[in-house]
Amino acid sequence: MRFITRPLIMGTHGVVSAGHYLASMVGLTILEGGGNTIDAGVATGLALAVLEPHNYTIGGEAPILIYSADDRRIYAINGQGVAPEAATIQWFTSRGANIIPGDGFLPATVPAAFGAWVTALARFGTLSLAEVLSPAMELAEEGFPVYPHLHEILKLQSERFKAEWTTTAEIFLPNGEVPRVGQILVQPDLAETFRKIAEVERVNLRRGRRKALEAALDCFYKGEVARKIVEFIHGVGVLDATGMRNMGLLSLEDFASYRTKTEEAVMTNYRGYRVYKCGPWTQGPVFLQQLNILDGFDLASLGHNSPDYIHILVEAAKLAFADREKYYGDPDFVDVPLGKLLSKDYAAQRRKLIDFQKASMEMRPGDASSLTLADGGGSDLYSNWDTTHLDVIDRYGNMISATPSGGWIQSSPIIKGLGFPLGTRGQMFYLDPDHAEALAPGKRPSTTLTPSLVTRDRKPFMVFGTPGGDMQDQWGLQFFLNFVDFKMDLQEAVDAPTFHTLHFRSSFYPHGAHPGLVALEDRISGETREALIKRGHKIQVDGAWSHGRVTALMIDHENGVIVGAASPRAGTAYAVGW
Repeated sequence: MRFITRPLIMGTHGVVSAGHYLASMVGLTILEGGGNTIDAGVATGLALAVLEPHNYTIGGEAPILIYSADDRRIYAINGQGVAPEAATIQWFTSRGANIIPGDGFLPATVPAAFGAWVTALARFGTLSLAEVLSPAMELAEEGFPVYPHLHEILKLQSERFKAEWTTTAEIFLPNGEVPRVGQILVQPDLAETFRKIAEVERVNLRRGRRKALEAALDCFYKGEVARKIVEFIHGVGVLDATGMRNMGLLSLEDFASYRTKTEEAVMTNYRGYRVYKCGPWTQGPVFLQQLNILDGFDLASLGHNSPDYIHILVEAAKLAFADREKYYGDPDFVDVPLGKLLSKDYAAQRRKLIDFQKASMEMRPGDASSLTLADGGGSDLYSNWDTTHLDVIDRYGNMISATPSGGWIQSSPIIKGLGFPLGTRGQMFYLDPDHAEALAPGKRPSTTLTPSLVTRDRKPFMVFGTPGGDMQDQWGLQFFLNFVDFKMDLQEAVDAPTFHTLHFRSSFYPHGAHPGLVALEDRISGETREALIKRGHKIQVDGAWSHGRVTALMIDHENGVIVGAASPRAGTAYAVGW
C-alpha cells in the first residue's frame, strides 16, 4: 500500500472537498440538513469567499459545472464578468498605456461570482439564499482562525494596505498589525452586506422563491451594493501598475445590464470517459485538446513521471496552449473554431508535430504560423494571486465543480462599507485589436478558471479542479491521467509530484513567457531532470509540495459509495463526507 497524505474519504450520503476545511464542513452541514449538491456547493462557495480573501472574494468570478440527476444533463454556468462600456482600447492607448495593469480599478469587470451562485441556486437548488448564506455570514461576523498562508500574504501586503488601501487595512490589519496565526479574523462589513442581501430575499419570499432570489440579485446588481461600488471607485483614484492614480470605469449601467448565462459544456472522450469543461471563455478546452493529443500514446508504458512521459505531456501542452493563445475568447465576440480544435482528426495532425527527442521552442497554433514568443516578462513565475476550488456530490448523483477566484484583497482595495474588493480579471485582455482577447465593452476575458466534470457509461462519475492560473489545466490533467492511465486511487493521484511548462505567455499582467521552461516539484528525480535538459528543456526545481491544490470526488457505482480526496499542498484543503 502506498503512503498517502490524507485519508481517502468515503461516504454514502454526500461528500464535499474544498480549498478550506471549514468551507468543506459548511457544505457537509447543508447536505446533512437536507440540501442537495447545488445547495451545498453554493454554501461552500460563499464560505470560501470569507475564508480565502487572498484567493477569492465575492467581488470575483466563479465558473461552475453541474450534473443534474433530474435532467441527466451537464450545465455550465458562465460566472465571468464583462468589461465596462467605458473600457475601450482607445481609452487606454490615448493615455499612453500598451497593457492593462494587474491591480487597482482599471482591470475590474462586473463582479460575477454572486450572480453565478444565485443562478445555480435558483435553477438547481432547493434552499433559500439566506439558508446557504448563513454559514458565510457567521464566519464573517464571528471570525475564523488565521492560517499560515493567509498570514504570509497579509504580512507581504501590509505596507501597501497601510499606505494606500486604508479600507483594507481596517479589516485585515486589526489595530494596525498583521494578525497572528491562530488569531480570530472578523469581517463585519462583509457580514452586514450578506445580512442586507438576505433580508431583501426574506421580504420578497411572499412573491415566491424565484422572485425572492431575483430581488437578492437586484440588491447586488441594481441596488445598494452596486451603488456603493460605483461611488467608491469614482470617488478616489488608486495607484496601480501604470504608475498613476486611476479611478474605475464600471458604471451603474454596467451592473444593471449584467446577466449570468447558463450554457452547454464542451466535451471530449478519453479512454471511455466523457470529460466536460466550460467553453472558450475559460481555458478549459485546452484540457480537452491535451487529452485528444495524448489519446494516441500508451502513457502507462512510458512510466509515471519518466523523462518520456514528462516530455510528451509538456510538448502536448505547448501545442494546446498555442491554440488557446491564438483562438480562445468570449464566443459572443470571437468566432472560436471549437469544433475543429476538439476534433480527433485535428489532434492526430497536432500529435505529429511532437519531436520525441527535442523540446520545441516555438508557439505553433493550428494555422501553421508561429506566434512570437519573447523571453522574460517579470513576475509571472510566482504570484501571490491565486484561486480556490470546490466539489460536491450527493447520494442522488448530483455533482458540482466550481473554481471561484478573483476579487483578491492584494490586487484592489476593499470597497468601503461592503467588505470586499473588485476583481482584476480585465488584465487578461490585450490592447491589440487583432488579438482574440482584444478588449471590448461588454466582453468577457477568457479566464484561466477551469472546473472539470466526468461521466462514464452515461452515469455521473467525477468532479475535480485546482487553483493555479495557467497551470490549472496541467496539474489537473496529471491528476486525471494518474487515475485513468496509472490506476492510482484519488488521494494517490492528488499526492503524486507534478510539473508544468511556462513556455507560453502568461494570462496575467505583464504577460511574460518563458520559452522551454519546465518546473518540476523536487520529488521528481535528478536523473529525470538531466534527461529532460538533454532534450532541450530548461528546468526549474520547485518545492516538494508546491504545485496547486487539487480536490476531487468520484462515485463508485458498484458499491454505492462517494469517494473524496484533497491535496495537502498549502495545508487547508480537505474532503469530508458521511
